[in-house]
Amino acid sequence: MANQNSNQNQNRSQNQNPNANRNPNPEEDFNLRETSPALGGGRVSGNDRAGTAFDLVEEMHYLYVRVVKAKEVPAKDGNGGPSPFVEVKLGGFKSVTKHFTNVSNPEWNQVFSILTGRIQVPLIEILVKDKDRSGDDLVGMLVVDITDVPKRVPPDSPLAPQWYRLENAKRERVTGELMLAVWLGTQADEAFPEAWQLDASAISGDGVTSIKSKVYLSPRLWYLRVNVIEAQELQLCDKNKQQPEIFVKACIGNMMLRTKISQSRNVCPLWNEDLMFAVAEPFEEQLVVSVEAKIDPNKDESLGKCMIPLQGVEKRLNFRPPLGRWYNLDKHTVSGDGKSNVTKLNSRIHLRITLDGGYHVLDELTHYISDLRPTAKQLWKPPIGVLELGILNAKNLSSMKTKDGQGMTDAYCVAKYGPKWIRTRTILNSFNPMWNEQYTWEVFDPCTVITIGVFDNCHLQGQNGGVNDSRIGKVRIRLSTLETDRVYTHLYPLIVLSPCGMKKMGEIQLAVRFSCCSLFDLLQMYSRPMLPNLHYLHPLTCHQIDSLRYQATQIVSMRLSRAEPPLRKEAVEYMLDVGSNMWSIRRSKANHYRISGILSGFIAFCKWFDQVCTWKNPFITILVHIFFLTLVCFPWMILSTIFIYIFLIGTWNYRGRPRHPPHMDIRLSQADTAHNDELDEEFDTFPTSQKNNEVVKMRYDRLRVVASRVQTVAGDLATQGERFYNLLSWRDPRATALFLIFCLIASIVLYVTPPKAVVIIIGFYAMRHPRFRDRLPCYPISFLRRLPARTDSLL
Repeated sequence: MANQNSNQNQNRSQNQNPNANRNPNPEEDFNLRETSPALGGGRVSGNDRAGTAFDLVEEMHYLYVRVVKAKEVPAKDGNGGPSPFVEVKLGGFKSVTKHFTNVSNPEWNQVFSILTGRIQVPLIEILVKDKDRSGDDLVGMLVVDITDVPKRVPPDSPLAPQWYRLENAKRERVTGELMLAVWLGTQADEAFPEAWQLDASAISGDGVTSIKSKVYLSPRLWYLRVNVIEAQELQLCDKNKQQPEIFVKACIGNMMLRTKISQSRNVCPLWNEDLMFAVAEPFEEQLVVSVEAKIDPNKDESLGKCMIPLQGVEKRLNFRPPLGRWYNLDKHTVSGDGKSNVTKLNSRIHLRITLDGGYHVLDELTHYISDLRPTAKQLWKPPIGVLELGILNAKNLSSMKTKDGQGMTDAYCVAKYGPKWIRTRTILNSFNPMWNEQYTWEVFDPCTVITIGVFDNCHLQGQNGGVNDSRIGKVRIRLSTLETDRVYTHLYPLIVLSPCGMKKMGEIQLAVRFSCCSLFDLLQMYSRPMLPNLHYLHPLTCHQIDSLRYQATQIVSMRLSRAEPPLRKEAVEYMLDVGSNMWSIRRSKANHYRISGILSGFIAFCKWFDQVCTWKNPFITILVHIFFLTLVCFPWMILSTIFIYIFLIGTWNYRGRPRHPPHMDIRLSQADTAHNDELDEEFDTFPTSQKNNEVVKMRYDRLRVVASRVQTVAGDLATQGERFYNLLSWRDPRATALFLIFCLIASIVLYVTPPKAVVIIIGFYAMRHPRFRDRLPCYPISFLRRLPARTDSLL
């Protein structure tokens, strides 16, 4: 009971310094800490039995009041109808329903709730009031003793509301009745998501909806391919120009792409060039295609345009050639009085336009991707498992803003996996908020990452609506590093990097469980290509991938910011790591040290071999000579010995395998050693806002673009090397087990197979005819690409 009361009281407003209880030891301050909360009302994290819908969170007990309706509410002086509303009052907490005008029998069906740990008085008052009455607006009231309130535990049926006669302040009966229900329950109650918090009465209007929990879905994204083939019978304004420079410009919304200048310098130009856009359903904007001619270096002339709605564009699942279509061009002009005039032309343009459903539209970095399915639902495979996330609480959060001279934080969490986004409710004015909300996702691929971010709500009543929600921190968890059907409960450090340096903003406690439907289907995923087949059969260029990802992130952030309540653009962009591939000295240093860590094993082996050659330890040198002679005399044992040796190393490493998910590593990220000028450059805008000289500005921006490419390549090299090391580290237990089984089988097969036959098979396979080659990645490469790397731990 004491533990329960302690949990319930943690959401109270705390005015003391939130950093007072932090560990002063810097070695421990940023580490991951395992916890053992009482999940599911007493179930601890070590029990891995199949759970219920709320078995990954701690129970929080609430008092619920459902105000259904009233009847025969009297009007003031019997003239006209009343404007009734209900006020629910519990000590210093109160909240009101909406009011009706000239209605004697109003229906509200509104639920109010409050944590039982915040109840300070034994009685709850429900008052029916009339908005039209001045002075004493009380119509009638009810008083309910909390000790008499029944307790409801789902899956019990909801408590049936009852009619109560109204009384005045002197406990005398008055005209009118009120239907309501009062009960004690938990956050598992069906009424919890729609309940209004009594302790949030200071929030009103749009602020009320912005503090409730919500589930969002990303819009369905498509790649729109516009194949510009040719144009005919173009009408040039300057007919004397012999070799016009003609190009095509395509626009969707704010995104504009253009072709190269046609090599056929005439009025029937040819291009045969693809322009790629990212678009989302429902298709709200049209594709605008215009043909233009370059008159001067800084001036273009429109030769005609056409507008194409996307609703009728063909959707294809593979790369079969689409049917081309001729579109008539129109001349759009603006008259002197501001009216738009459209003139029909004889010119036309030949286009092939398709929505490619065989690709996965990348709106995340591939290192942190959470969904790998193609756009077209016809190509989806059945799910292989379920991911469950319990967002329990946060501790020692930093003060994010001040009000009335006191620091405060209104924290909420956002989690993203696949197209599903969740947002918890906002806990007001608390440095130790408790959410205890649980969510579930279907898993289609284990080699994916779930991202959880914590933010401060800056859009409540009385606060500046133009201020962005502040970042408190972010956590990434790769599913392949989790053992199936095990519950992981840890406190993750929340770290934010800013131009002023690195700062720990607090900790968040999460409970995570990954369950698979079929172990065979799960292991089979490691042999499949990560992305849909079209990414390998008809790959996109690096420039196209970057451009399309930018378009996709802008579409997702815009659509989610238009939801009700909105998921703010700054929160979406932070979760999607927008701008994280720009030049950074800190990230370049981190990638350098990652590569150094990969090469350290090879360097250590070279040093050891040098010691053998110099007879620094004669006993070891003699043993190496004997081992070398043995392999020379028995060459068929070389490969078998290597694989059995790898198998033994991996088996030995099983004892020291990682026991917890990866977390943000400040040392790996070089965040603890970054200088302020390096961070200032990292957070500088693009183009830069620090230089006045235009020439220096241009060179500086160009250097940053080139350096970002180098940085990405260095990161990719480090990722591949770390994946090799993780073959035996048990970072991904299923992948390591598969690899060790392969090594064991390979050692046996190679032992009984003549080496000449093995060499012949390998040679013939490597030199096989192209007819017998597959353009898809082979099984070993697909397996290697699915292995985790330390990118999950980078800030």
